[in-house]
Amino acid sequence: MPNSLELQPIGIGSLLFDNADDAMNLVKRDFSKIPFLPQLTKINKKEDMKFQFLEGMPSFYANDFENFVLDIHDSRFLCDLKTFNEDYEQIVSNPCSEFLDKYKISENFCLALPPFLKYVKDTRPEYAKAQVVGAFTLSDDLKDKDGNYLIFNPQAVEIITKLLSLKALWLIRQIKNASPDTKAIIFIDEPQIAQLGKPAYAAISAQTALSLIKRLTSFIKSNGALSGLHCCGKCDLGILLNSGADIINFDAFSFDWDFSKYKDEINKFLSSGGKIAWGLVPTSSGKIIKTLKTEDLVQKFKNCVNELTKNAIDEKLVIRNSLITSSCGAGSLGANEAQTAMDMLKDLSDRLKEEYIF
Repeated sequence: MPNSLELQPIGIGSLLFDNADDAMNLVKRDFSKIPFLPQLTKINKKEDMKFQFLEGMPSFYANDFENFVLDIHDSRFLCDLKTFNEDYEQIVSNPCSEFLDKYKISENFCLALPPFLKYVKDTRPEYAKAQVVGAFTLSDDLKDKDGNYLIFNPQAVEIITKLLSLKALWLIRQIKNASPDTKAIIFIDEPQIAQLGKPAYAAISAQTALSLIKRLTSFIKSNGALSGLHCCGKCDLGILLNSGADIINFDAFSFDWDFSKYKDEINKFLSSGGKIAWGLVPTSSGKIIKTLKTEDLVQKFKNCVNELTKNAIDEKLVIRNSLITSSCGAGSLGANEAQTAMDMLKDLSDRLKEEYIF
């Protein structure tokens, strides 16, 4: 018998829709087993991953979100920081603390959140998925008042890591409140780890990024959810495999991976119950979607599995611990193209389940 996640489709963040109801209708149609919380950046700039999780950040004010820079010497920041640290300690010691709501994601920053939670409450799925941006990526996106990226400021990185932990916890609690028997899956979106090793990132070690990811995956898991890690670029799979995440997700369509380099790590990861979410449906171009057939992606998946099994990893182990996703979010696709891509993702999942399970 298959496990409840085996070869299931799972959504990746952004959708380019004009309203939350249309986005949720797509979620209901193609992702009923694992509904996900869509990010609607087309109609709300606040849902860009650079901004969506900043509410509650010391000295952050939502009415001027696009111009936010961190000034660690500003009196407002110092006052806010004292309160933030006190709140964090209270919440960590009591995850059900009323202080957690101070660090919620408001509807102004996530239009689909109310209909998403209503759907979870009404249908009570076994799993529901949401996401937060990763601390490494956010620290590498934001700057201080002097124009320096926050990734080089240890105090700022610590604040961001704590803030994102609280956001993840708040999402877990919201899903549980909507449906107590539903298990939350919280993905950490870390596109910037694909830049590690490039000249511009010479001063940042992979270990620095990995330590930040591990803190967040550990926090998510310790609060009763599954943790996922997503990167949409060509990255070091060793970082994903050693991140502590329950599910790793990468672009399996656009990039050829030399899995032999990671044979032992992959085998250990899968044997311990870790899962690979294969990013097989491309979302970088609507033209590509129009030329693809589901059969092409079935073969792509088989090629990926064959690459692992020829490296002495058991096929049943791979299949049992595989999920299917798009290569990244569909925020760069028009609404019709996004619907085509997500329908294809659902169809691919159904086809693979027919072939491998039934």
